[in-house]
Amino acid sequence: MSYIRSAAFADTGYVVLDSYDQSKDPAEWLDLEYVDWKSSGDTRFAPLASAFGEMECNGFWNHTPPRTDKDGVWVQANVEKAPILKARAEEPGANIGRSRVIELQPNDYVNAIYNLHQDDNNRLNPDGTGWIVRGFFNLSDDPDSLLILREDRFDPATEVRIPLPAGTQVIVDTQRFWHAVWQVGPSPRYCLITSWTSGPELDAYIEKYHGAPQKSQPALDAQVVEDAQNEVKRRLAERAATLAAQGKRASGKAFVEEDDFED
Repeated sequence: MSYIRSAAFADTGYVVLDSYDQSKDPAEWLDLEYVDWKSSGDTRFAPLASAFGEMECNGFWNHTPPRTDKDGVWVQANVEKAPILKARAEEPGANIGRSRVIELQPNDYVNAIYNLHQDDNNRLNPDGTGWIVRGFFNLSDDPDSLLILREDRFDPATEVRIPLPAGTQVIVDTQRFWHAVWQVGPSPRYCLITSWTSGPELDAYIEKYHGAPQKSQPALDAQVVEDAQNEVKRRLAERAATLAAQGKRASGKAFVEEDDFED
């Protein structure tokens, strides 16, 4: 299928924008209403835009009528508490689908790798329209934490590690990348996640804020990476065996229920 895609993602599939001065803004995310919605780890979400403006986080294709992750409706109870976050989501001028703040509790590298997942943003997306990508704006200050991206879930050589101090702004083709966050803690991580439709508006926004792949990344001890890979394979094999014993089939994509991994 032929979608409109941004040239900025052609080679690497992600860009890091100029850092945002998060210190100048109030911590609006602390005043939002959160709902339980499990993604890659122990999470809750505060929806800013949803399918019909309700306080919920379901995929737009699970509503009536079903549609792709576009034309989100603002959740008034939350955007009234977070006008700056709403404005940041709107700044690119691109079509917005889901927009929400994620709260992620601390985890470790093994669990982050186990929870790597791909999004399904472009389900039902009509051919010839803009490919949907996602912006990740780190709100809390988590300089030791990492956004982990892999083109191949089981190949650490494809891993990109992006540090997450306050103000980090990343846009990712999350249907291309397996991704999760290693939240070192001790406090939860908060991040604004917005689905945007690729096109000239998003291209101009990326250019304005000098979007480019990061030049270097934090190193991890090779033994730590190998041990994590082995533990993840053990857990997945154990889960597959459990599902087989129950007469179920483990998903070839993530070995988890599909709706568990939405951001």
